[in-house]
Amino acid sequence: MALLPWFDALSFQARLILVAAVCDPIGFAGGYLLAPEFGVEPILGGVYGLVAASAPLSLLVLRESMTR
Repeated sequence: MALLPWFDALSFQARLILVAAVCDPIGFAGGYLLAPEFGVEPILGGVYGLVAASAPLSLLVLRESMTR
């Protein structure tokens, strides 16, 4: 199943870097901004956001391992 043709045309290493470069800043910023709503320090919320942002990266690695 093709996610996006241009994305699938990239090497696996390039896809990893691209997903990390997009998801990590979004995850950190989201966690940092939402942390006070949950009674957590903003920097700790940023760390939680980074952990949550690692899910798409893990799914990409899992998808790659299933195709080999």
